[in-house]
Amino acid sequence: MFGFSDETYIDVASGNGGHGCVSFRREKFVPKGGPDGGDGGRGGDVVFVVKDNLRTLGHIKLIRSFRAENGRPGQGARCAGRNGKDVEIPVPPGTVIRDAETGELIKDLTGIDRFVFLEGGKGGLGNWHFRTAVRQAPKFAQPGQPGREMRVGLELQIIADIGLVGFPNAGKSSLINLFTNARSKVAGYPFTTKIPVLGVLRDGDQDVVIADIPGIIEGASEGAGMGYKFLRHISRTKGLCYMVDLSDDNYLDAFDVLSAELAKYSTELSSKDCILIGSKIDEEGTEERFEALRSKYKDMKVLPLSIYMDDTVLSVKKALLELSGGRKDDGGFTSRMDNDAHYRDEA
Repeated sequence: MFGFSDETYIDVASGNGGHGCVSFRREKFVPKGGPDGGDGGRGGDVVFVVKDNLRTLGHIKLIRSFRAENGRPGQGARCAGRNGKDVEIPVPPGTVIRDAETGELIKDLTGIDRFVFLEGGKGGLGNWHFRTAVRQAPKFAQPGQPGREMRVGLELQIIADIGLVGFPNAGKSSLINLFTNARSKVAGYPFTTKIPVLGVLRDGDQDVVIADIPGIIEGASEGAGMGYKFLRHISRTKGLCYMVDLSDDNYLDAFDVLSAELAKYSTELSSKDCILIGSKIDEEGTEERFEALRSKYKDMKVLPLSIYMDDTVLSVKKALLELSGGRKDDGGFTSRMDNDAHYRDEA
């Protein structure tokens, strides 16, 4: 099993075209049969293939270099050389291709199944093509065109409907484990979640993909902690779910710090639709803290949550569905403990 890898650099090269052939027809009863050199084969292409069953770029880190096959040279009797085989590079959905030197975006593979990145060189023409009335025995043919080489960076940006944002131990892992069959690690120490985790919340025929992003700390936009590395994974989300630990003494400032870090990283992130959840409402003294939180952010949708209180779970589920653009009816809620088949594992 590969560890989580969300970026890597690789060298890619398309195949060279095969050379055209210089050949003359020589048969017993045809002493001057003329030229019959065949064309060279086309070089193979470099092709990126998006695979839905892939979740990381770990498999690519083991190879690093991808080269398509060269085209074969032409042969006599006008036989064309075989085309070179393409090299296919399997990548997960959400992968983007960048120039390794400049960082410039080359292609976003979202919504694409197959992308021909570098075309192989064309095969050269055999001497059969160059015969004329005054040049009946051409002794030359075209060389094949060279392929292209390039070093590129691959970057994975997870595709999810909702991104969970919060400080370490804010309850993000508990939430995604509750609503989906994801198995995000839960423990009482910071940075329990070290890699992004995807889960699918199913409501009838609607699926909502939720991404649990490793905890963000102050200064993440400048590279502090692990948050900066994974902030790009919430860039494609429809909305954000901020989670604040009501048992933490700095609960009133948490949202301001989190939103400021996202704004420094990308103004687009900070402008996404969002909701604010005060977690661990079942702990002593947190009800008053939640009221203070709701009073401070009157213009936002602020909800309490305890995984042990079904009324708060139902309210949060409804809010997540609305945030993703889904249903706005109350509907029923079936917990994973009551009916595990209600959810589908996509972690």
